[in-house]
Amino acid sequence: MAAGACRGDPLGLGPPPQPECGASPAGSRWGDQEPAAQIQFKILRGHSDTVSSCRFCIEDTKILSCSYDRTVKLWDVAKGFPIQVFEEEHTAPISECNLSPDDKRVISSYDNTVKAWDMETGKMLWTIEHEGIVTSCNISWDGKYVVSGSDRENAIHIIDAASATVVAHVQGHHKSTITRCCFDPDNRRVTSVSYDKTIKLWDMITRSTSITIKEGHTNAISDCCFTSDGHYLCTASWDKTLKIWDIKTGEFRCHGPISWNQGREGSVSSCVFSQDASLVVSGTYDKTIAIWDTDAGCKKLSLKGHRDWVTDVAISKNKKWILSASKDSTLRLWNVEKMDHIPAVIENRKARGSKTAQCEECEKPFLCLRCSDSEMTTKCVFCHLSSPVRNTLPLPPSVSPDL
Repeated sequence: MAAGACRGDPLGLGPPPQPECGASPAGSRWGDQEPAAQIQFKILRGHSDTVSSCRFCIEDTKILSCSYDRTVKLWDVAKGFPIQVFEEEHTAPISECNLSPDDKRVISSYDNTVKAWDMETGKMLWTIEHEGIVTSCNISWDGKYVVSGSDRENAIHIIDAASATVVAHVQGHHKSTITRCCFDPDNRRVTSVSYDKTIKLWDMITRSTSITIKEGHTNAISDCCFTSDGHYLCTASWDKTLKIWDIKTGEFRCHGPISWNQGREGSVSSCVFSQDASLVVSGTYDKTIAIWDTDAGCKKLSLKGHRDWVTDVAISKNKKWILSASKDSTLRLWNVEKMDHIPAVIENRKARGSKTAQCEECEKPFLCLRCSDSEMTTKCVFCHLSSPVRNTLPLPPSVSPDL
């Protein structure tokens, strides 16, 4: 794998496209997303190459991004331009950046290293050398550990964030390059996905792989993310689908996952849950961002405007903002606060025969879809996933515990 490759750009680097004609500098104005004119966006320019990763931070007032231009930048959301560039020049394209829960540390990965930075000063705290290219990195929800994936022996490394020491090195974790690895919110398990089409969960307590899902997708898996309670896992794939897995109870063994097809919008590069798990946002290699309603089980809206692949996506805690990173060297900040009032979204909901109902199990409101004139869904998608096994359910994917 080339030094510049990562989960957002498996085919390598190319020259960045030229800016749109008449485009304004970052932060100077808001534009309108057509045909849904209620969705305003701001183009954030400051990177000179593919933007590989993006995150909201500091109560959604700041944005963290990294790029193949070898920089990590901190942006001001209101102003729309970088306010800090982290010191110490990188020697290779950066594949991913992540933040500690307290927003005080930044973890970045590039070339053969994982680095930790002080958010306030921008100075580097420590560096861990790997034998291979670091394709992904993530920090645990309690901030104590860092996990990284390497293309050398398809290994994962668990690093103590305070002492900067490797506490676990799992070789041959996958049969092909790891594209994404992350901790669950309980800080107990590490999930990793790979070009080998498999999903693996590695247990921090037993120091072993507890679950391997072998047939969840039919092509390389590009990304994965958990709900904030750790109950569900979403995976994104080049097979143009998103899948939601009930990890907490293991019901996916019997029910299989919930599957959403991206359709003609292309292979999925990235995915993220909103904090309340009511939405999933995904990015594709077809330059599109999709917003999915998890209760209704359908796509609410597509956002288009990037001139090249969407490599990463993020959503603010209050669900008012969508952030997207692209191979076109820009980030886009989308205001989706009025999304539910857009005619296209309203008509789509009506066409699907959906209405608001109260889940009979968790008692939370959700959008339910009419199955027939006499049948109405009475549970939200998450409670439905946890329901007892029915004979009419599809066959499960191949799942095997690793010894």
